[in-house]
Amino acid sequence: MIKLKEVQTKKDLKAFVKFPFTLYKDSKYWVPPIISQEMKTFNKKENPVLNDAEVKLFLAYKNGKLVGRIAAIINWLEVKEQKQKKMRFGWFDFIDDLEVSQTLLNEVENIGKSHNLEYAEGPIGFSNLDKVGVMTEGFDSIASMVTWYNHAYYIKHYESAGYKVEKSYSESKFPFKNVQPEFFKKAQEIIKRRYQLTPLKLTKTEEVMPYADKMFDLFNESYASLSSFVAINDIQKEYFKKKFISFINPEYIKFIVDKDDNMIGFAIVMPGFAKALQKMNGKLFPLGFRHIMHAKKHSKDAIFYLIGIHPDYQNKGVHAVIFNEYYETFKEKGIEMCYRTPELEDNEAIKKIWKHFSPEVYKRRKTFRKNIA
Repeated sequence: MIKLKEVQTKKDLKAFVKFPFTLYKDSKYWVPPIISQEMKTFNKKENPVLNDAEVKLFLAYKNGKLVGRIAAIINWLEVKEQKQKKMRFGWFDFIDDLEVSQTLLNEVENIGKSHNLEYAEGPIGFSNLDKVGVMTEGFDSIASMVTWYNHAYYIKHYESAGYKVEKSYSESKFPFKNVQPEFFKKAQEIIKRRYQLTPLKLTKTEEVMPYADKMFDLFNESYASLSSFVAINDIQKEYFKKKFISFINPEYIKFIVDKDDNMIGFAIVMPGFAKALQKMNGKLFPLGFRHIMHAKKHSKDAIFYLIGIHPDYQNKGVHAVIFNEYYETFKEKGIEMCYRTPELEDNEAIKKIWKHFSPEVYKRRKTFRKNIA
């Protein structure tokens, strides 16, 4: 008998956030979230995404023991403006017991039906900047702070519940020594002259902030054509600036502007925080912040988080300018390995950008869908 409990109190929320710490306590590859930050994710006063998204969190108990969790999500911007009658779900973790996973999914599906939604898809978050996908390959590689890790048995639970693959993602890596500057060095000089482009040199976080809104606007423009894209609004921009910018070395943020100071390209790279987060085990204090700062300064891993080019400049070689900027920065920092976060496998444009670096796909993940109408 599985008993479901909706999260109502701070104690319940802490149990929801901390459940994976038990489920993955013996894993070398799972990366813990920062507990305090994760709890803020589900707080409407802290996370403005929840102004346009409705979330219900559920805990599953068996014989009085916590054995699973799930977040049932409706993004009303997606439903009302894009006419996508989708029931989202994420933060879906469970022991290897089909009754547990099915009970949690049934609750999600029932909520979707009560709102006349047509299908459920997950695991996904509230928006396009949240984590996405259940891992289907790469279980022996450490996760990053921007992806979910899961046990291999998760896949059979989706399939047993009648879910089919909806989207496929891959994650790639390549050693920095693979980067051959001759592929972009000369080209980027020509591109800069032809289109009168300037890469900004950023050394302080306060230098980033005046351009941050332009970056999010460009993100909305450059990603608008991807499936299920939901634009970031002005309130959410402020939240993401506060949440992410302070974590990122300013020199790892690259902005390309035209002669009128309009942003036409950007990229965000994060240091590898995974090992620091494992040492922290979810706690910023007393020593966690020190681990984060050490990784920020000394990590030899670079995680490519976002890259965007204005639609008018796509396929014109602007990425060569961005790569040249990163080449100089990474050489100075002694970066050894570069990682790319999940990218849709049908995104041929992004594959072309990286082809000269001989990337190796080391993880794959998928979202699953089930019709509920």
